[in-house]
Formats: sequence, C-alpha cells, structure tokens
Amino acid sequence: MQLSRDLQQELVLLRASFEQPAMQFPEIWLRDNCQCSKCYMQQTRSRLPHGWNYLDTAVQVQQLSWCMAQQALHIEWNDGHQSSYTYSWLKERDFSPANRARYLRDFYRPEPRHWSGKQFTLIQREFWYQELLSSDKVLLEWLHHLVVYGVALIKQAPLEADVLRKLCNRVGFMRRTTYGDEWSVRAQPGASNYAYLAAPLPLHTDMPYFEYKPGVTLLHTLEQSDSPGGWNLLSDAFHVADLLRQRHPRAFQVLCETPVDWADIGSDKELSFHNIWREPVINLDANGRYKRINHSIPQRDSHFSVAAGQVRPWYEAMALFIQLANVEACTFKTTPGDVLTFDNLRMVHGRTGYDDTDRNVRHIVGAFVDWDIAFSRWRVLRHAQGYCK
Repeated sequence: MQLSRDLQQELVLLRASFEQPAMQFPEIWLRDNCQCSKCYMQQTRSRLPHGWNYLDTAVQVQQLSWCMAQQALHIEWNDGHQSSYTYSWLKERDFSPANRARYLRDFYRPEPRHWSGKQFTLIQREFWYQELLSSDKVLLEWLHHLVVYGVALIKQAPLEADVLRKLCNRVGFMRRTTYGDEWSVRAQPGASNYAYLAAPLPLHTDMPYFEYKPGVTLLHTLEQSDSPGGWNLLSDAFHVADLLRQRHPRAFQVLCETPVDWADIGSDKELSFHNIWREPVINLDANGRYKRINHSIPQRDSHFSVAAGQVRPWYEAMALFIQLANVEACTFKTTPGDVLTFDNLRMVHGRTGYDDTDRNVRHIVGAFVDWDIAFSRWRVLRHAQGYCK
C-alpha cells in the first residue's frame, strides 16, 4: 500500500497498486470520522457529538502508516490524537468520482429512467400479489422497478379489504393523511373531492398541498366500470419536464421558480381540514435533478401569492406543460384484482369519465407509502440479497 499527502488540497492518498488510481480522503473528513471509542460509538453506528464542541478545523496529519497485518491505515494528528481505519471501510468511502457515483447509484437511490407514452409498453412490468407477500426477491424487484420507472402493476390481488395494508406492511407501513389510512374512489353524491366524481379526472399528482407529500400511490381495483370510460391515464412528468426544458427553456424556468398555492379545504368523516403548501410545479435538487412535480387543477388555490407580472408567464408555461403531459400520456384499463402502484412525486395520473349507475360501478381503494420507508426497505433487501457488499 502506497501512502502520500497532497499538501495543496489537504488530501490523504492511498494506492493499492501502481495500476489502480489512488483513493482520496480529505484530512478534516478523516478526523471527523475517527473510529476510536472516544469519537465513535459502535453500538449506535454513529459519531459521538461532543468533539464538535472544540473541533479544530485546522487539524492536520502528522504521520501516516500502514499496518499490513490489520489491513488498516494509522494516522497520528498534530494535536496528539490517533486514528485507525480499515481498508474495507476506506474503500467504501473513497472520494474518487467513480466511487461516489457508485454509492449514489447502488446505496442511495438508483437513477430514474424517464420514458415517453410510446415507450410505456417497453417499460411496464407486472408482478403477482402472492409472490410479493411471500418472496423478498420479488419484493425487491418490484421496489427497484418502481424507483427506476415510476410505475408497476400488481396482478391477481384478492377482492378483499386488507390487500393494500398487507402490501404496505411488506414495505413498512401506510402513510395516514386527512382522508385516513385508505380511501375509496367511487362516484359519491355531494363529494368533497373531485376524484369522487364520475366526470373525467385530468392528469394530476396526489396531494400537492402537503409539504411532505405522499411518495408512492397504490390503487386497488375492486370493481371496474363496464362502460366505455374509466380508462387510466398516466404520464411520466419527469420526461415531460425534459421536453419542456429542451423545447421551451424559458417556460421550464418559470415552472421551476414560480411558487404556486396548493390547497385542500373540506372534511372527511369527522375531520375538517384546511391544507396549504406553496411550491413550484417543477422542483429541482441542489444538483438540478428533478425532486418533485406538483400539479392538480382542482387543488390549485385561487390565491396566487406572486407579483402580478409573474402570473401570465406562469399560465403560458403551465399550458405548455399540460399539453405535453397529455400528448405523452399512456392509456390502459385496470381490472378487478389489479393494484396500480406509481411514484406520486413523478407521475401525473388521471382517468377518462365513465357512466355510473347501480349496475355499472367503478370502485378503487387507495393508500400511500412514503418514499423514505420504501427506500429503507429497498436498501435492507439489497443488503440481505448480497447486492451491497
């Protein structure tokens, strides 16, 4: 093992052989992640916080050494402290671009693959309900497909009340909202939510009025309308945003920067609610990647808390977004026993109108799982099945 220091960048460099690029570690990071019992608690797998009360950000390596028997790097610091790091631990945390990309892809979250409406038949995948309940391998495949493509269909679920709860419990637990753990989507007289009408339901995301918006939507078809209507509509809004960025960059910028007031006011059973959240339609993270899409025409408030000069440009940009979303939408019709699952931060979904009578009923039961819970289960399953070694 070759050891060296880049004094200009304050990096510790480790090279396993002459052919391999050196692993890179900032000195201050190594000190912050010292593995000794004074700095790190093994039973909680976390650093001890007291060191930050007197952290010397100018701390430097005084001496490096490599123990072949322990396969560990030993460091003596200029303040007298000593640290040791095993080779395997260092290799997992190497700051090289390739290793950082590997960690983000294999441990953090896999890269989503955007798709057009014409590509839906190529990316769609079906899973069987009983296999999801009995096989961790199939459960991981379902979660991974849902992460990457944003949609997956579960087949042959029983027409029973506890189907979604069993699925959610396989992942972790349900996300409760103002509409309860689960909700029924069917035509209701005097409905307080537009989704409970038989009229056409435009493309939308669920619950954009929540700061912590539910991540995964599960829709269990119990009864399906025999009328020509009731077809599912689904569009990958990340792909729509790609098209908008390419063809109409100014409109893309407007939808990324203009905050919109989303609201849901009403009651369900004995609970009255008044939910509001302000956020743009397209949300990007610090690296410019898509984080969340917000869109629901009925749940966009009449309050629009922006300067008057920003209003018309937003409407013009939003009209382009909706046009593209409709063009890129795929259509299909679920049957009783199907559970449609999709990424509610990414997909916009809707349905065509249908005729609702006593003899022609459409009944869907819905539930949510948060992405934090789903990603946790994904990582645990990957580790258990040997993908993260």
